[in-house]
Amino acid sequence: MANKNLNIRQVKQLAANAQFSVLGVVTRLNKRKDKNDKPFWDIVIVDGTGELEGKLWSNSVWWDLRNSERVPIDPARLLELNLKFESSTVGLQGSISKYRDQLQYTFTDIYYLDQKKYPPQGFMQHSPISDEELERRFKFLLDQTHDPIKSLLNKIFYENNLWEDFKSCPGAPVVHHAYTGGLLEHSIAVAQNAYNTAQFYLANNLNINIDLAIAGGLLHDLGKLDAYAWDPVPRMLAPGNVLGHITMGYHKIAKFLDEEIAAGNFDETLALALEHIILSHHGRREYGSPVIPAIPEAIIVSAADNTDFEVFCWKNKIDGLEATQDFTEHMPLFDRRFWRGVSQPQAQASQAPQPEPEPDKILDDSQPLTQQIKLNF
Repeated sequence: MANKNLNIRQVKQLAANAQFSVLGVVTRLNKRKDKNDKPFWDIVIVDGTGELEGKLWSNSVWWDLRNSERVPIDPARLLELNLKFESSTVGLQGSISKYRDQLQYTFTDIYYLDQKKYPPQGFMQHSPISDEELERRFKFLLDQTHDPIKSLLNKIFYENNLWEDFKSCPGAPVVHHAYTGGLLEHSIAVAQNAYNTAQFYLANNLNINIDLAIAGGLLHDLGKLDAYAWDPVPRMLAPGNVLGHITMGYHKIAKFLDEEIAAGNFDETLALALEHIILSHHGRREYGSPVIPAIPEAIIVSAADNTDFEVFCWKNKIDGLEATQDFTEHMPLFDRRFWRGVSQPQAQASQAPQPEPEPDKILDDSQPLTQQIKLNF
């Protein structure tokens, strides 16, 4: 058994039959039963470099390591012992195998750690794009708009102090952009895509409002500010579950628009069009939108939203493949297998990459994990 702590990115670079140790925060822990009626757990952990999904089988060993001594835990007594593994920092030992031509991560041991010594917040992932660059991109898009939409956006994000919450909010609790800065990164991508597409159609004589397309992209997920919270990982709040971020975003933005209309600063038809973009941005009723896009700006924003979501998920899944693999396993959410596709032309590949996220320096990865949290291998 290897005794050096790896981060999740490093674990995902290992081949089948490798063994590893890793630390991270549990974002999901679901108890299930196998065909022999024995319990097992699906577990997902995150750190500053990514997300790792694996399994704890019935023969996995659970430990309490808060006092630097390994005390065995019966997983059936977690509630009684007041041990909440979800949203907590844990140590995991595991191995990699292949199942149906895909890598599978099995954890043989799980260690509950001292949460003060290893605070979960220090393992949270951040957008791979720096705060400064995200704000620069946001302000660029803002500067492409004109009044009354530019004034509305300034009022929503800056005069009403939503900027700090907006730039730290996750894009989702799981699946896509589920990290600090995720909502801002995703909203910028949607707005930039919508802006580019709207410019193309405007140049081809389509009657389209570019300001409206940009505003729709930046505001389409504003309801997530009230739907999600850090606990310390991204969590869906009760209003997010029972109302949904689309409805919540519509009411939030409609309030601002009503004030602007009452003050004589905004046209009612333009406000209606912006509200329509918010309500229709998931594209179809079965995907959660109360209405379907009925104007070109709404069609463009909805398409941009779905494009950024699917491309993000493609990259996330492809990054988890071995170098020799070209396809992911079948994913029910997308009803397909993602393909690695063709490599970039040399001219594109030589461009400077975006900065990668760095986890907080809670642990010195150059030291063996045994020296840091005293695991016994």
